[in-house]
Amino acid sequence: MYTFIGAIVALILGFVFYGKFIERFFGADDANPTPAIKKADGVDFSPMPTWKVFTIQFLNIAGLGPIFGAILGAMYGPMAYLWIVFGCIFMGATHDYFSGMLSIRHGGASIPEIVGKYLGKGFQNFLRVFTLLLLIFVGVAFVSGPAGLLANLTGGGLSIWLYVIFAYYLVATLLPINKIIGKIYPFFGAALIIMALAIAGAMLFGRASGTVNMPELSVASFANWHHHPAENILFPMMFIVISCGALSGFHSTQVPLMARTIKKESYGRYVFYGAMIAEGIVAIIWATAAMTFFGGAEGLNLTMQLDGHNPAWVVNEISIAWLGSIGAIFAIIGVIACPITTGDTAFRSARLTIADVFKFDQSTIKKRLIISIPLFAVGFLLSQLEFATIWKYLGLSNQILAVVVLWTGAMYLAKVKKPHWYLSLPAVFMTVVCVIYLLVAPLKNGGFAIDTNIGMSIGIISGIFALILFIYRAKNSVLIVQEV
Repeated sequence: MYTFIGAIVALILGFVFYGKFIERFFGADDANPTPAIKKADGVDFSPMPTWKVFTIQFLNIAGLGPIFGAILGAMYGPMAYLWIVFGCIFMGATHDYFSGMLSIRHGGASIPEIVGKYLGKGFQNFLRVFTLLLLIFVGVAFVSGPAGLLANLTGGGLSIWLYVIFAYYLVATLLPINKIIGKIYPFFGAALIIMALAIAGAMLFGRASGTVNMPELSVASFANWHHHPAENILFPMMFIVISCGALSGFHSTQVPLMARTIKKESYGRYVFYGAMIAEGIVAIIWATAAMTFFGGAEGLNLTMQLDGHNPAWVVNEISIAWLGSIGAIFAIIGVIACPITTGDTAFRSARLTIADVFKFDQSTIKKRLIISIPLFAVGFLLSQLEFATIWKYLGLSNQILAVVVLWTGAMYLAKVKKPHWYLSLPAVFMTVVCVIYLLVAPLKNGGFAIDTNIGMSIGIISGIFALILFIYRAKNSVLIVQEV
């Protein structure tokens, strides 16, 4: 219980103090008109109340991420607490804030355009393709999962539900952001938060009454509790499995949507940094709930290993057991409605990314259809793949994108002559994580399965080399800026 409460308090204090520091360090200034004001078009650039922007941003970046990722991460044991708390405060929320504020400063630009400005055309072109693929895969994953669950609940065919969800996605992607997303998504975002708080309350009540035993972080828990530790190495595997809730590059693809609706720069801390902290709190709650409900990390692993259950089943069991019939409703919202709302904003971001690349006006439905129809055709074809095949690459793709965005933010700081270490050090750390994962992870998880010690050594060397190369380019960049 003390670890759980301490983690929640730490995240809140991180928002209050470190979030405020990052805001001042960046230099948010309400004297600068935001894209929502300068470029208002009633479609994508549309000022909205800050509370709405926050809840939509939270829902966009959350969905299944901080629930499923936290449950899978809890299989590694209480060490997950450290990554979620410190990763969220010093990496994830800072990553989201900088990507969001840079989008605001560049007219609501998509992340590939921002990366191109600071890291060059090579990175820009790579990220245009990479980001588009990631967004499509996220959208497809959040079609396939809910469609399968709906087919099981209703007894209907999977294909029918795929058609229904894709039809909704098309409508939500085409309409102005304040027509569907701005009206109903805040309620889903609020439901996701209420669901997490209700689970937290049930745990604390159970702990007070002596019916549950909540896990605590101790010296003895500093170990890998996963039932397949040889294939699931604590470092770097846990740092990839838990992306949403700690650090996720996918968030940088979503912030331009909100950067085009924020009224003042000072609201960025609440929308970008704050939504990530809220997601971290949700992740802490679900990681704790998964370990608590099954009697610790060992019990969770035993259930997942022997019975072959997945995180969706865990959410359903915990919600119904602790919250009864109300919990069943929340479970449906959590594993069906919320993923769908993340999926459609992924496709919307993909449409905007393509439009930004080709400078293609999106003011009319006809022009939006020119991009959307081929986009959804590709998405529907990919939805025929197995869900596991789609899902297993998302975690690594998330963190690779996060690495690029962190280096981009660091280069921005170097260009404006501010200390870059607040972003370059997290970038180094995640570079090491991603390289090691690519080298040592099993083939089925997207790695090359080489010797762990060799992979670790190469990963560390890669991180050091990346930092040296960055410092060299940053110095040249500053000199160029001075000459101009």
